[in-house]
Amino acid sequence: MSESANDIKSITDALIRFRDERDWAQFHNPKDLAAALSIEAGELLECFLWKAHGEADETRVKEELADVFAFALLMAEHYQWDVSQIVREKMVKNAEKYPVHKAHGSAKKYNEL
Repeated sequence: MSESANDIKSITDALIRFRDERDWAQFHNPKDLAAALSIEAGELLECFLWKAHGEADETRVKEELADVFAFALLMAEHYQWDVSQIVREKMVKNAEKYPVHKAHGSAKKYNEL
């Protein structure tokens, strides 16, 4: 197992301990984890609402981003997915959809390139 995979597993294990000590596993079904992830992503976005690019409170951004990561890791754990593997698999798909020669410097969606 790579060092980064060990780090992800260690963080996930800590999240599970935290969850289980509070008997919250009963609330962590895929639907509710997805809802929590969406809500936390919205709270992250709220950090930037009505502000210029660099005006967001970095402490709050860090806390909201940690919440997003936490729920994403718990979702992956529920399905017993290897986070490193699924991210790499998605990067392969994205590389096919966004070849460098077409996508370099462009913010267009893959079907507009």
